[in-house]
Amino acid sequence: MNRSILSSRGVNKTLLLSATLVTMATANAATPSEMLGSYRAESGSVEPSPSRGQQFFSASHGREWSCASCHGAVPTQMGRHVVTGKAIAPLAPAFNPERFTDAAKSEKWFRRNCGDVVGRECSASEKADLLAWLLTLKP
Repeated sequence: MNRSILSSRGVNKTLLLSATLVTMATANAATPSEMLGSYRAESGSVEPSPSRGQQFFSASHGREWSCASCHGAVPTQMGRHVVTGKAIAPLAPAFNPERFTDAAKSEKWFRRNCGDVVGRECSASEKADLLAWLLTLKP
């Protein structure tokens, strides 16, 4: 077999392995700031905007609910699901240290809640904006 073909296959495998390792590292983000970095990288060159995040949180996006419908107008306090009445711990990481520390769990809730609120999955830039805003909320 031609050496250049073998060499290019090796490079492709190395690139694939590198991309996989980067994805795994971001999928296991341990802090909200690391998760914000993951969303920022995934969204490309758009810098996260806390003001866009706050607007996104409060808007109904043409549907019945907004994020604030369940998480409360102030996501630093307990919320309550509008249908089930189930209590929801504060969304802002400074008020709930478990928030945005498990990427798989965060993605599960983004998928579910964005479907209810926006009618689709949220983009990486929307997630970055929202998290950027939530990280500005301090006790």
